[in-house]
Amino acid sequence: MLKQRALTTTILSAAALSIAGTAHAQVDVITVTATKRESSTQDIPVAVNAMDGETLEELGVTIFTDYLQQMPGVTAGGGGPGQNTIYIRGLASTTPNLTVAGVAGLAPNVAFYLDEQPLAQPGRNLDVYAVDLERVEVLPGPQGTLYGASSQAGTVRLITNKPVLGEYSAYANFDVSFTESGERSQSVQAVVNIPVGDNFALRGVAFVDDRGGFIDNVHGTRSTAESARYRSAGTVRDNGLPVAPRREGFQANDDLSNVTFINADNSALVEDDFNDTTYSGFRVSGRYEFNIDWRATVSVMQQTLDSEGVFFQDPELDDWEIQRYQPDELEDEFTNVAWTIEGRVGALETVYTGAYTDRETDQVIDYTDYMFVGQYFPVYTCDSSVSYPGGGLDPYGTCHAPTANVTSHTETTVESHEFRFNTPEENRWRVTAGVFYSKTELAERNDYNYLGSMDRVNADGSVGINALGIDQYPLTNGAATNGDIANETQGYFSDPGPILAPTIFRNDVLRTDEQLGFFGEFSYDLVPDVFEIVLGARAYDVEVDLEGSANSVYDILYPLTDANGDPVDAQTYGTNISRQFGPNGPAGAPQVAASDGTIFKVTGNWTPNDTMLFYATYSEGYRPGLLNRPGGITPASVPDYTTPYAIDTDEVQNYELGWKLDLFDQQVRFNGNAFFVEIEGLQTTIFDPEITNLFFSDNAANAEIRGVEGDVTYAPIEMPGLTVAGAFSILDTEITEVLTPTDDVVLGSELAFAPEFQANLRARYEWPVFNDYTAHVQGQIVHTGDSRTDIIEINSMDLDGYTTLGVRTGVRSDQWNVELYVNNLTNENAALSGNFIFDRARVSVTRPRTIGVRVGVQY
Repeated sequence: MLKQRALTTTILSAAALSIAGTAHAQVDVITVTATKRESSTQDIPVAVNAMDGETLEELGVTIFTDYLQQMPGVTAGGGGPGQNTIYIRGLASTTPNLTVAGVAGLAPNVAFYLDEQPLAQPGRNLDVYAVDLERVEVLPGPQGTLYGASSQAGTVRLITNKPVLGEYSAYANFDVSFTESGERSQSVQAVVNIPVGDNFALRGVAFVDDRGGFIDNVHGTRSTAESARYRSAGTVRDNGLPVAPRREGFQANDDLSNVTFINADNSALVEDDFNDTTYSGFRVSGRYEFNIDWRATVSVMQQTLDSEGVFFQDPELDDWEIQRYQPDELEDEFTNVAWTIEGRVGALETVYTGAYTDRETDQVIDYTDYMFVGQYFPVYTCDSSVSYPGGGLDPYGTCHAPTANVTSHTETTVESHEFRFNTPEENRWRVTAGVFYSKTELAERNDYNYLGSMDRVNADGSVGINALGIDQYPLTNGAATNGDIANETQGYFSDPGPILAPTIFRNDVLRTDEQLGFFGEFSYDLVPDVFEIVLGARAYDVEVDLEGSANSVYDILYPLTDANGDPVDAQTYGTNISRQFGPNGPAGAPQVAASDGTIFKVTGNWTPNDTMLFYATYSEGYRPGLLNRPGGITPASVPDYTTPYAIDTDEVQNYELGWKLDLFDQQVRFNGNAFFVEIEGLQTTIFDPEITNLFFSDNAANAEIRGVEGDVTYAPIEMPGLTVAGAFSILDTEITEVLTPTDDVVLGSELAFAPEFQANLRARYEWPVFNDYTAHVQGQIVHTGDSRTDIIEINSMDLDGYTTLGVRTGVRSDQWNVELYVNNLTNENAALSGNFIFDRARVSVTRPRTIGVRVGVQY
């Protein structure tokens, strides 16, 4: 727990260090557009962590996890390329998991922007390859007044380089690296800027990055005997929690000695370094300057991400090892088209920007691990004489191999438009105001395939999980008795009619998120150049809906039989979870989750001189609600609670004190802030069998976050070429009230992905050699403390903290450069993320020690 004394000491220390200096700037100034105006990071009363293109090059940043590791207070959850979610300042609740979330997942609470377009979506942030970027901006804390929904914890912006008029330039980078106990990687990037006349320029970027694997798929066997259906209460799970009586297996006390369990065996899939990934694509942009006041910029980007295997390990095995029983594959393609028109109408700067992104993802996910928590798993893969629902008889028969997978196809389109204007910067009062509209459509079909179901023997002697004795069966919307076909249902991709074995469940849903916002910030200099007040507001209207269906195909009436084959009481058994969304949904259920309201921001800042700025901010943020798949259920065990059809927005109030200081003749820059965040109605995903046997979402808790974060840069005049930079984050998070009647969320526990301490430190020294050459050496250390992965106790696991080291050295001239680097020098098996959704720890880890050479040429 943070102490109030520590917080006060940090703030007072910042003030004590404030020594007025002369204007001999040593530390580089970065211009950002975080406030929708171009400003230095030092001139705006907003916490912003920015890395310019030169710094990105020096650090070798190219992909999602690269730039997140550079910024304390920023963490990520997820399972690998194209499957990550960003968290800032510890505002996180639930492990992202595509196989249980998908279109029904929680909206992100960190907005992710490519230039001017928000592109975050549940569980699948766009993994944009970071080539030819002007800068990366991370804005911690609520940014809702300027950036709208899902920016309640912060905003991450990737800003690309734009065409430069009247200048020809080109460069290319070539990289090859070797990973210890892993495969070779290689990449090439090429950029060219071509002027066409005096008023037009084109800029082109192309890249291919082939990243060799480093996770080994090792041999293993697995049987349905390990299923949660046969697990006794009190069994201590891998995360240290005993199995609660309400989660005891339906057949935990049965004698299974007469059951034959057939092992799944992954021998055919055993492979070293099986998680290869390739990024490839291009970006072309053009800029035309009509006159001194007006210009237009258009860009097109296309990227393909191909990935095999997984990027997590099993801590019970050796480092960088996992056992997978089905091939894991991902193909993720997107095309982004963006356009901006900038000009001046009288004294007003005006900007209209629009963008359209089309993304298509095909994925195959090994689902065999679901057996460890799936009470019903044996129903689909064991003979009916084994998988009956009650007790009292000794089961017999065969449980077939528990191999399973999920095949997922998604199509996403994002359309956005923003028009805004700025009054002149030199005025004593200034206004930034505008209107924003976006529409995201995410169509997804997930088929849950239980391969052992094709061998299952039913009570009537038929083979396969149906009473028709055939290898296909209908989707049902209710009970299908004795194998009769019930009303067939239609999803977004699927035509009405039967689906083929071995699919047991199909989710086929279109999710639409539509957002309209009117925003503005008003600034007024109470005392010119000394005291300023900023008032901001955003009126918003967000609608989220689902259309399509989620279905179980197994809902039949069959006679149970004893060991002699004689029938006993006939029982109806089935999961019966078919659900239509949209106009054909349950009676009384809302068709949309509607969120509207107004949020506010108030900032006061004091600038005693050109090298110091202090500010105080109150800001609000929100994340839209969503429709709930199992809405309307009132459990017998909790009669005063009904699972909501739609969950509300969760809202935050942020109180922040910050400082920006250039000290000692501007040789030292020290920026930082202290903050307190109140969270109301924190959204999370829950599975509690006393409420429903499906995952559902709810506004489960209220919480608080306290923290201090800062960054320091030192560039001494006495030693030109030396730069030392560091940053830190200290967090204290706590659930202060539990709102859902479940003991899976615990009062006083910490939030997810919220390390108490994170820090990094890097030093770079450059010096001239020979006549026209410059050499450099650089070292960096990154530290992250312990954290956990979920506020749901049964799904949570601990992530160990880690410290990694990296070094780089090289030489450059105006025409070329060459660099030798070592990442993860100490070969740390560092836990970047993790999940315990399926009752087994799965930890996403860093690449082992990697040694590489990078060569670049410039024209």
